[in-house]
Amino acid sequence: MNNITTIGVLTSGGDAPGMNAAIRAVTRAGICNGFKIKGIYKGFDGLINDEIKDFTTENVSGIIMSGGTILKTARSLEFMTPEGRKKAYENVKKHEIGALIVIGGNGSLRGAMEFGKEYDVRCIGLPGTIDNDLYGTDSTIGYDTTLNTIVECVDRIRDTAQSHERIFFVEVMGRDAGFLAQNSAIASGAEAAIIPEDRTDVDQLGHFMERGIRKSKRSCIVIVSESPKCGALYYADRVRKEFPGYDVRVTILGHLQRGGRPSAHDRILASRTGVSAVEAIIQGQRNIMIGVKNNEIDYIPLVEAIRSDKPFDRKLIKVLDELSI
Repeated sequence: MNNITTIGVLTSGGDAPGMNAAIRAVTRAGICNGFKIKGIYKGFDGLINDEIKDFTTENVSGIIMSGGTILKTARSLEFMTPEGRKKAYENVKKHEIGALIVIGGNGSLRGAMEFGKEYDVRCIGLPGTIDNDLYGTDSTIGYDTTLNTIVECVDRIRDTAQSHERIFFVEVMGRDAGFLAQNSAIASGAEAAIIPEDRTDVDQLGHFMERGIRKSKRSCIVIVSESPKCGALYYADRVRKEFPGYDVRVTILGHLQRGGRPSAHDRILASRTGVSAVEAIIQGQRNIMIGVKNNEIDYIPLVEAIRSDKPFDRKLIKVLDELSI
């Protein structure tokens, strides 16, 4: 497939605000550069089941401000198998798709990488995940909007925390990365953040309770990264047992964090990376993710984007620690 005429675009995994802006950018940039665009519905499952339609500029008109994804999204177990990817490739050939742009997170880009290795399809990834955990880009599409959503929710929770002199543990998404928790804690004036990169142990929690509650405060907010074993419920239960006398509450924001209109930052990021994905295809690039580092577009091999640990600025822990006294 050296002479590419058609580009396919899909969204996969968890939805993220700004995905529609990315779909719009890919579609319009592709058409502007003479490509046919195929919209693939329901992620890799749609590629397997031939849920593929021609896309024009009209298909993406008026969607830049919308959350979610007009292409729908799913996590495909079948695509994880060689048989599933073979079915997908048959549809790729049927629609004469020479390049595939995948908008999603770690799992989605891993699927794109495997597909690009097995078959002659130029796979380009766009970093679409609220977790901000992909290596090689300062921010991922959806992260900024989600961060602002969390801060707005915490601002409202603080009113109740102060009125009733309560300790609130607020659980946020982030999977194995603490970017959302740490930065939302700083932005909302929370007293602490419990993150994978600096998991709190018994002594640290005790130190926080002594300094942050008993000496100066009767109410506070603690932001906790989601975890099957050590989430907000776990820490709230510990406080009830180890520091009786405090009124403790838990709020799990859950999928509330995913929705909503994308911020200006996410719309711009999605637009820039979407246009750059088409440019990368023209240049003959394959199996890369489009990232933005220091405000410059960068091409990151998919193998690095999904396997390398994204650096966490531990200075942020010190910032929150000093500001929470």
